[in-house]
Amino acid sequence: MDAPQEPRWLDTEESQAWRALASTLIRLPDALDAQLRRDAGISHFEYQVLALLSEAPGRTLRMSALATLAEGSLPRLSQVVARLEQRGWVHRTPDPADGRYTLAILTDEGRAKVAQAAPGHVEEVRRLVFDPLTKAQSRQLREIGRRITRAIDPDDHRPDDQPPPATPAQAP
Repeated sequence: MDAPQEPRWLDTEESQAWRALASTLIRLPDALDAQLRRDAGISHFEYQVLALLSEAPGRTLRMSALATLAEGSLPRLSQVVARLEQRGWVHRTPDPADGRYTLAILTDEGRAKVAQAAPGHVEEVRRLVFDPLTKAQSRQLREIGRRITRAIDPDDHRPDDQPPPATPAQAP
C-alpha cells in the first residue's frame, strides 16, 4: 500500500499570485456588473448576450451556441433571454433548419440598447483592466488567460488569434 502523497503546496510567490488572481476573479465581475446596472440598467451577463448577438451573422445564434459563447448554462441563458424578450431586445423562434433548436435573434431595439451600453462598458474595461497594464503585460494577460482556459477545458477549440469583434455600431 502506497503512502499518501504530500500535497504540492504553493510557494510564497505562487500563493501571492493565486490570491491576486482569486481577488480579481471575484471583484472584476462585480465592478463590471455595477457599472452596467448603473449606466445601462442591465447586468453584465445580459450585456454579454446582447453583444454576442450583435456580432453574430444576421444577429442570430442558436441558444445552445449562445450559452457556450456567453460562458453560461442553457437554463441561465433561457431565463436571461426571457427577460430580454420582455424588454423587446431579443426574439426567440424555432430554428427552421432544425426545429429541435431555438434561435435567439437580436431586435433593432436590442441592437440600439447594446450600442448605447457599449461605450461606458468598454471605458470601464479599459479603466479597470488595460489602463493599469503595459502593452507587454496585456499580451501576457492574454496568454495567461489562454493557458488557464486550456488547462480547465482542453477541448476548448476557440481560435487563439480571433480578430477583435466588431463594435455594436459596426456589427451587421
